[in-house]
Amino acid sequence: MIDAEAIAELFSAFGPVSIRRMFGAAGLYSDGVFFAIVDDGVVYLKADDETQPRFKDEGCKPLVYRSRGRDIALSYWRVPERLYDDPDELAAWARQACGAALRARTKKPRKTAAPKTSGKPARRGVKRPARSGRDGIRGRSRK
Repeated sequence: MIDAEAIAELFSAFGPVSIRRMFGAAGLYSDGVFFAIVDDGVVYLKADDETQPRFKDEGCKPLVYRSRGRDIALSYWRVPERLYDDPDELAAWARQACGAALRARTKKPRKTAAPKTSGKPARRGVKRPARSGRDGIRGRSRK
């Protein structure tokens, strides 16, 4: 894992970056926008259809994790090695990653929570018989 100082130095030309731990890795945020992941010391930037060709041209691969016996590729792509020594160009790539993250936000409709159910069928329209008598037992009267 790259420490916070190293991340700050790496992204110094880009601007302030906040770090949040997640699933054994770290998420990088700029003004609340989740634009990068650092996993095992490797930086992955958010990409979309607009920015992926640039990563492919550099020979980069997406971040892949294994779940339920299959590989799942995320939309975060490995930063080219040369960018670790070029903060100005890394800043340009990071700005594009922020743009991809913002575009992804606008594409996804917000999910709303499904109504909670007890698992029992609804009893709409079913009237319960009125209780009678002082003790609430129907058909019996107290003498």
